[in-house]
Amino acid sequence: MLALLKFPVRMYQWTAEKLVITDIPDRIRKSIQTQQIESERIISWTQLFIVSVFVILYSLSPKTAPELGITPVPWFLGFYFGFTLLRLYLSYSARITPAFLVFSIIVDMLLLYGLIWTFHIQYEQPASFYLKAPTLIYLFIFIALRSLRFEALYVVIAGIAAAVGWILMVVYSVQDSGMESITRDYVEYLTSNAILIGAELDKVISILLVTGILAVGISRSQNLLKVSLKNAAAAQDLSKFVPDVIAEQIKEDSQQPDLHRTESGECSILFIDLESFTTISESMSPTRLLETLNEYFAVAAEPIHRHGGVINQFQGDAILASFNIPQKNPDHAREAIRSGLEILARLKEVRFHDSYLKARIGINTGNVTGGLVGITERVHYTVHGDDVNIAARLEQLNKQMGTRILVSEETMRHAEGSFDFIRVDEINLRGRSASTTLYTIRDPETGEAVS
Repeated sequence: MLALLKFPVRMYQWTAEKLVITDIPDRIRKSIQTQQIESERIISWTQLFIVSVFVILYSLSPKTAPELGITPVPWFLGFYFGFTLLRLYLSYSARITPAFLVFSIIVDMLLLYGLIWTFHIQYEQPASFYLKAPTLIYLFIFIALRSLRFEALYVVIAGIAAAVGWILMVVYSVQDSGMESITRDYVEYLTSNAILIGAELDKVISILLVTGILAVGISRSQNLLKVSLKNAAAAQDLSKFVPDVIAEQIKEDSQQPDLHRTESGECSILFIDLESFTTISESMSPTRLLETLNEYFAVAAEPIHRHGGVINQFQGDAILASFNIPQKNPDHAREAIRSGLEILARLKEVRFHDSYLKARIGINTGNVTGGLVGITERVHYTVHGDDVNIAARLEQLNKQMGTRILVSEETMRHAEGSFDFIRVDEINLRGRSASTTLYTIRDPETGEAVS
């Protein structure tokens, strides 16, 4: 018997060691805890439903022994109803502790066994009478209820409490009815108040087996849950380093990221760099420098993302963003220009510690290729092509032209009609034989080029 009682504990220890992942990040653990709180609310509502069923059944059942003056059932149900309301309140205030969970399991078992125990009093029969009560079936509901929390430990505790409780119920019935009540005749057991020890042992074994199966199943499911949460968190973290579209592709890939998979097409490239940031950074500590850069990146990234762009690289204090690759954006040229103008406007408003920052922007439209670069162990997404280099060159030419934003003729053609373009110059960019016409944007308020 002692070995049977130890079986669920050993089963849980095995599953905990073999099947359950314990090295999970805190953010995943918090996500699991949130699900556990939701589970506790479901358990509490289910318990409230069960006690309501018990109240209805008791109200409808005949009261055969009123002359005894003993009516413990209403007291049991009243206490459990109040306890269930308390549990419901604690579940919604997220204040249920492990100790309270164990106490709740014990209360569940005490209620059920208390109700079963009263049967022999209510119907004026020997204690062995309650051993045949069909109410015992609810015991498995209480055990299964613990599986909603998705922790095998509480299923094991419920199963052990149920098994021990039933053994005590059998011992009490034998003491109350006497040893002569024990029989080995199955027919006599079914048709009288005789006690068949083997039948009661079968009930205990069934309780422990159901407990063990649930514990193993929950442990295995919990392992899959944690693996899924880790993969989901990794995919979410990955989106911080590569575009969401690419992160989703990598997550769905059955093998390692494919470094040969590329995408080519028309795209508008925005390149932005800070003016005189090297001089500014010389007066900053490394910590403050990083803080300033991160604050600036946050300000610049917001318009880019809002207008459908994707940041491919942070290069020192520079940003390379693409519109239409890898995230489709049919109005890519206009959105790239709108992003650039908003960034320049925001930099005039935002103070970074003790100074304002100024930026120069170059935008070009052309055919580029996007894809993962690096090695299989460490990759990042970027765009390549001559038109990417042109955007970088346009950014640099702002200093020479005295402008804040320069766009190529191709970009101007795609966005024509949405902005008032000013032709700045036509030059031969380094490394290119064909000339490139440069444009900037007129500020509608001042009538001058955007500054």
